Amino acid sequence: MRWVTVLTEHGPRACGVWQGEYVDVNAADPEAPSSVRGLLELGPAGQQRVWDALERGAKRYDPAQATLLAPIPDPRKIICLGLNYRDHAAESGMDIPTEPILFSKYPTTLIGHQAEIVLPAVSEQVDYEAELVIVIGRKGRHIPREQAMEYVAGYTVGHDVSARDWQLNKPGKQWMAGKTFDTFAPVGPELVMRDEVPDPHALGIRLRLNGQTMQDSSTSQLIFRVDETIAYLSKIMTLEPGDLIFTGTPPGVGMARKPPVWLKPGDVVEVEIDGLGTLRNTVKAESHA
Repeated sequence: MRWVTVLTEHGPRACGVWQGEYVDVNAADPEAPSSVRGLLELGPAGQQRVWDALERGAKRYDPAQATLLAPIPDPRKIICLGLNYRDHAAESGMDIPTEPILFSKYPTTLIGHQAEIVLPAVSEQVDYEAELVIVIGRKGRHIPREQAMEYVAGYTVGHDVSARDWQLNKPGKQWMAGKTFDTFAPVGPELVMRDEVPDPHALGIRLRLNGQTMQDSSTSQLIFRVDETIAYLSKIMTLEPGDLIFTGTPPGVGMARKPPVWLKPGDVVEVEIDGLGTLRNTVKAESHA
């Protein structure tokens, strides 16, 4: 199963990716929720019932014409891991962390496939970071690691856009500020459910900037794997359906290059993860008009 959120004349609508089209879930099954987060709250049996109804769905959208939002545009939490690839830690000259390094983003950072990343007027060092995103499917707290994968709904492609001058050069360092400017969390195009991803730790992950490959690694380099990450986070907070977990980025980020490479207006950024698709966004300068 694959799900998307399409922006329609009636607002955001959950759709199933069915035979090359986006099929409106609620139009196919009036008892179904209209949001992907609502679908996740139904559990696997409810999702299967909705999926089976898509064949008779009358409301369909052409992917070439549809406007996509993030697959889950309304998560209750966006949790992020820093320095979670062994090859990125080596690139940064930093020790392998012994526990996950955590920060957060907020829903105002979320944009979808083909939307525009806005460069803040107050930052001159905006960087790119390709990321695998875990989508939580069940509510849980104090989840044992051996059961953690049961709490995964699926995966999607993410881009952790980062204003490095705010993140690293402000007093005390300001990870929250540097990571949470509006539009700094492109996600999509699709939520790919867990059964379509046999091993989330064996996926190629790449980022291209204006067609040039800048990051090229594999999720096999993850320091804290999916199950360990979920178990750790659930010691701190209750995880809920639709929560997004950004799992860190591989080497090749702009600030590590000599000279550094920062995003600029007109850039096109593509993040590709094997089996999950390609997330494409353009970059523009902030306008106060």
